[in-house]
Amino acid sequence: MSNPLKTRITDLLGCEYPIIQTAMGWVADPELVAGTCNAGGFGFLAGATIPPEQMEADILKVKSLTDKNFGVNFHMYQPNAQDIIRLCIKHGVKAVSYSRSPGKDMIKQLKDNGIVCIPTVGLPKHAIKAVEMGADAVTVQGGEGGGHTGSVPTTLLLPQVVDAVGDKVPVLGAGGFKDGRGLVAALAFGADGIAMGTRFLLTKESPVPEVTKAQYIACKNPANIIVSKAMDGLPQRMIMNDWLENMEKASNFKKLLIALNNGLKFRQFTGASITSLLKSALAMTKSGDVTPAQAIMSANAPMIIMKAMVDGKPQEGVLPSGQVAGVIDSLPSCQALVSSIVTEAENQLVKLGRS
Repeated sequence: MSNPLKTRITDLLGCEYPIIQTAMGWVADPELVAGTCNAGGFGFLAGATIPPEQMEADILKVKSLTDKNFGVNFHMYQPNAQDIIRLCIKHGVKAVSYSRSPGKDMIKQLKDNGIVCIPTVGLPKHAIKAVEMGADAVTVQGGEGGGHTGSVPTTLLLPQVVDAVGDKVPVLGAGGFKDGRGLVAALAFGADGIAMGTRFLLTKESPVPEVTKAQYIACKNPANIIVSKAMDGLPQRMIMNDWLENMEKASNFKKLLIALNNGLKFRQFTGASITSLLKSALAMTKSGDVTPAQAIMSANAPMIIMKAMVDGKPQEGVLPSGQVAGVIDSLPSCQALVSSIVTEAENQLVKLGRS
């Protein structure tokens, strides 16, 4: 009898289980990625918030911690996107993930070098376009997911995307997953696995300061993990805290000033020039996805998230989170987490198989 936990995505990525750790900025570091991969899942390294030289060091660090396949995440509009692609090719990274589809030239460059391309999408039409541009698989995130998100819940969106592109490429479900029952539910919808961010953020290997993890664990009401446009003018799901409450009340002018200041700080951190940052913002607006004001406000995200995720000041920064944080109360190791998901999924499949 075939193993239902061996799917097209495990074949594509060469991992043991269809459990994917997403690339959260400041969170998905080498230890978390390696911990996920060594446990049998597949981890993506965050590549959108660090300079290229640090990216190469992180790739090499993962390789020193695991002999398993892993991936790298980047954004097509970041000034060093081409550097990230070059490093992925140089070091034989198995896969890349991205939120906005790169141009066909970027995808061709990756695929010509055997790198699996997995974009995250929020609508069936985006999934169709991504596959037309060469995606090897797609991750579809429902409204329960953390960070930038849509309004359609996973239970409705996932089967729509499976119907749209599932006959062509593997589909991963994201948004609201944390355990084996969720994995079985995703498989029942026709998906090939699940992708989780918040659940992996709340593990022992996660580099997030304990004081910040405590804020997530303390959130016992999923309704308090809201969707707000205060960060960059686009809907993002975050845990309500002092910073978010103040930004919700701030004027648009004040928000833009804060964003410009954060953009300058991020430029100093990454070493990117002002010209390159402006070009990135211009490219974002030309795509039609965002307005000029939203492009400027996107500079907010890295430095404000850093306050909570690196500096350990959860009330002074942003706490991106899926609603699932409201029902998580433990901080297991990656090995314990993946093992528990697999065990629960296998047990649940046995129950469902009973007449």
